[in-house]
Amino acid sequence: YILKCTFPWFGMDIGGTLVKLVYFEPKDITAEEELEEVENLKSIRRYLTSNTAYGKTGVRDVHLELRNLTICGRTGNLHFIRFPTAAMHSFIQMGRDKHFSSLHTTLCATGGGAYKFENDFRTMADLELLKLDELDCLIQGLLYIDSVGFNGHPECYYFENPSDTQNCIKRPCCLDNLFPMLLVNIGSGVSILAVYTKDNYKRVTGTSLGGGTFLGLCCLLTGCETFEEALEMASKGDSTNVDKLVKDIYGGDYQRFGLQGSAVASSFGHMMSKEKRDSISKEDLARATLVTITNNIGSIARMCAVNEKIERVVFVGNFLRINTVSTKLLAYAMDFWSKGQLRALFLEHEGYFGAVGAFLELLKSSDDA
Repeated sequence: YILKCTFPWFGMDIGGTLVKLVYFEPKDITAEEELEEVENLKSIRRYLTSNTAYGKTGVRDVHLELRNLTICGRTGNLHFIRFPTAAMHSFIQMGRDKHFSSLHTTLCATGGGAYKFENDFRTMADLELLKLDELDCLIQGLLYIDSVGFNGHPECYYFENPSDTQNCIKRPCCLDNLFPMLLVNIGSGVSILAVYTKDNYKRVTGTSLGGGTFLGLCCLLTGCETFEEALEMASKGDSTNVDKLVKDIYGGDYQRFGLQGSAVASSFGHMMSKEKRDSISKEDLARATLVTITNNIGSIARMCAVNEKIERVVFVGNFLRINTVSTKLLAYAMDFWSKGQLRALFLEHEGYFGAVGAFLELLKSSDDA
């Protein structure tokens, strides 16, 4: 049902907060192809590759671009673009204005929005969506990006000495002997998967307290408007002004059970005191919100790893974008609570694997055509 590998090649992951889009820009176009290429296709390619921002909220993550990939016998660059799901109708409108439907292309889409917006694509832009399962796409996309690497560098990294803030160093690593792995996908909410092979996995559990919770609470508590703003505030705050620590209750460590005095005993526990409420800053509140959500995800992930007897825990999802506070906190939590048995792994293209999986499905379906 798709012309064999016709351009443009897209994959979309329409999440609860962000839409992720991957676009393949062919670099090996022959003079003959150039002549045959319709103006619509040229204008889409020019628009996507010559801009790094689209409208007020769309962004191309230039630093993530994968260069000189050969896919389906074609060589080109893979671009990574994101915009808020709230702007979805503007995107569909753009597809209509650029006469996207005349290109006989099917849009492969995953994420909840593939279902939610399916009718809008059809009625507003005359476009059919091929809807794909988001967890299938997530795993296929992750395995593919890991296999091609990041322009000659490993896709995966971890933190050495996570418990030592002074000497905590980011280190690249290879995902050899990948399976089994616990895959923790942190988007608006959180899904945790136990992955045994590329085709054999199950969703173990999840939590509704995810990136959307962090941003939603931060907007309420601090008046911020964006994820970037919330993280900027959190990076300057001190969560111990908001959270009650073990030492606030015990006067020190709770030695019998090995709980350090600096461990959080009660997130936001100080906020029952008016005096404390009057003395904290918005930055402290943002930091405490980030620490609360991150610690909760870390503790659920660790319990799942123990239950499933899996030692490799991989964290992905856009909550981790530009969020070194959380990545280091997760690395520390995994290391500390497992007494060094569990290492948290992270991936450079954290939030884009679902979109990559959808993109690969487009090429697969065109091969079958």
